[in-house]
Amino acid sequence: MLAAILICGTSAILISCAEKEDNPVTPDPKDTAVDLKEILKEMYGGENKQITDGNYDPSLAVKCINGTFVGRKVENVTYFRGIPYVGQQPVGGQRWKAPVDVVPNEGVYEAYYNAKSAIGNPKLETGSKYYQDEDCLYLNVWKADEDKQDGATAKKKPVMVWIHGGGFESGGTIDPNFDCFNLVKENPDVVFVTIAYRLGVMGFLHLSHLSDGKDYQDSQNLGLLDQQMALKWVHDNIAGFGGNPDDVTIFGESAGAACCSMQSLVKGSQKYFKRLIAESGSVGLTRSPEEGAAFTNKLMAKLGCKTVADLLSLDAQTLLDAATSELFLHQIPERDGRILPSEPWEALANGEAKNIDMLVGCNKDEMNFFVSSFGLEEWDKWATKRKSEQFDHLPAEEKTLLESYMSQFTGSNWEPDSRLFGQSWFIVPTIKTSEEQTKGGGKCYTYYFTPESTNPITKCGHSIELPIVFNQSAASGDAGREYDATFSKTMRKMWIQFAKTGNPSLSAAESPDGKAKEWPLYDTTEKMVMVLDEFNIHPARESEVKIVDWERTYWVTKYHML
Repeated sequence: MLAAILICGTSAILISCAEKEDNPVTPDPKDTAVDLKEILKEMYGGENKQITDGNYDPSLAVKCINGTFVGRKVENVTYFRGIPYVGQQPVGGQRWKAPVDVVPNEGVYEAYYNAKSAIGNPKLETGSKYYQDEDCLYLNVWKADEDKQDGATAKKKPVMVWIHGGGFESGGTIDPNFDCFNLVKENPDVVFVTIAYRLGVMGFLHLSHLSDGKDYQDSQNLGLLDQQMALKWVHDNIAGFGGNPDDVTIFGESAGAACCSMQSLVKGSQKYFKRLIAESGSVGLTRSPEEGAAFTNKLMAKLGCKTVADLLSLDAQTLLDAATSELFLHQIPERDGRILPSEPWEALANGEAKNIDMLVGCNKDEMNFFVSSFGLEEWDKWATKRKSEQFDHLPAEEKTLLESYMSQFTGSNWEPDSRLFGQSWFIVPTIKTSEEQTKGGGKCYTYYFTPESTNPITKCGHSIELPIVFNQSAASGDAGREYDATFSKTMRKMWIQFAKTGNPSLSAAESPDGKAKEWPLYDTTEKMVMVLDEFNIHPARESEVKIVDWERTYWVTKYHML
């Protein structure tokens, strides 16, 4: 998150920081005088190495296809960091190429330290403030001690795989906000995994239209293919960690939520998971091939390049700087008709994801987070530019509808734009997902999160629910305060219950407050949602809550990201 702090504040973060003597520092990525090994030593405590002398605890080792990985144990939780899930990292000749599957390996390797973050915009997410490298396709696993009785083999546990957000161009698994220690402590009967994937200019760059681009047919959606490969690794290896490969739920927020939603439509991905949780993200966060080519051309002009070969000759930092300057929040997955359907909403309505159970939702004041994070002056510049690119080109009757919608918000001069983009990017697509998935014969549970932060601008903005999901302290983050403990535990319990059963409802015995929480499925008639009010979790019809404006904003999803 933009406002996330690089400190070891909560108990989970304390655990992740216990690996090193000092708190992590943020090196200047342009400081080439700093030795990489020294950075790794200071930030992660070390670099994972092969163990060749047999000196390791076999009780902390798990044999996988591509090696035996040795973790570390704190209390009853064993964690494994920096496990590669590809056979070749995307460096050198593998830049902008599809991920390569692992091959059998009999070696034994440390899994003590988090891998480097993917190349990404360090101004956006905590994970991108750590050392970055193109060598980045790794994952982390957390598991609690096996619960065995009378020598019996423990039942394989449900698995939850986290896909981080960051606008598709930043973030990483090292973000202490995504440490799963507290989650495992609270839910020892679940195995948790966090995965990295290529971002921005390395993960979502359209190249096939260039004169030498015929060998780069996947470059526009490499981030999605990386995620698919990570899910394949989990499917093939998670049993060794006590997880059930046939009971996997993927979950994510923002771009991560969008990726979860898209994976339900990526050819070949469905066999690796059965459920998804999408917090404030959808298949609408995509671009067309024409847009992808145009953005690449803009980048090429900035760099003075004409071919893929020219781009390959540039170092990663040069590419990142240019992409951050020219393509901010445009480096997103592409509706290419190969990896992603050309019409993802239609694909949902046609039942292409009907076998995937979904839990989706949004926050009441989604875009306010960006207003607060950018600052009012920068927000105004960004919103003005974005509207000139998109809004100003709409047909007159559509502009009139949106202007009518925005005119009702008169409290602050930034609010009409915030409401417009909040509806277009996050809120309407949540309901659209629920509608289309239901039409297609699938199951969808829908929520509406309403607790507010202490920031009068942010209010109930994008991402402020994350400390609840990961059982972290919210006081030092965007919320600026702690949420009600019973509410937080109940919400987490619903997430876990969905991952275990496909239904987030809680019986009175299961609910932390002793009161049953019946979460109805969304349907196209009643349109029931679960309102996650801090002191009154309750189901309601969408028409009572008025999440979307069906006449003036619902249609906007035909433009995907307005």
